[in-house]
Amino acid sequence: MSARVVALARSWIGTPYVHQASVRGSGADCLGLIRGIWRELFGDEPETPPPYTPDWGEISGHELLLAGALRHLRELPREVPMQPGEVLLFRMRSGAIAKHLGIVAVPNASFVHAYDRHGVVESPLSAPWIAGIVGRFRFPCV
Repeated sequence: MSARVVALARSWIGTPYVHQASVRGSGADCLGLIRGIWRELFGDEPETPPPYTPDWGEISGHELLLAGALRHLRELPREVPMQPGEVLLFRMRSGAIAKHLGIVAVPNASFVHAYDRHGVVESPLSAPWIAGIVGRFRFPCV
């Protein structure tokens, strides 16, 4: 199943970045990418996210994305080796809320994510990205 998750994530590469969107080839943000993969794996999404702004959660300080991941994905302990198809949750800076997601393509080497002004891309999982990982998850069936 993890190979399927990676293949699905890579099939979104080239999709333009569109805030709150989740349509392969038309537009997606990082949450939209995960939502789209979920729909391809399971059908209906477990919940519809409320409208959100690019700075959502920062004002309230609530870990909304982390809470959603914990509700619907299987959390992995840090000591478990990274595997393809995992969902990564990032803090974009120290002390900030977690607000970026991606899919491991090659463990400790690359991940697929929707990035503002870049669209859905496969990026190196470089030291700064690794340092920002706050959680690792699997889809329920993986």
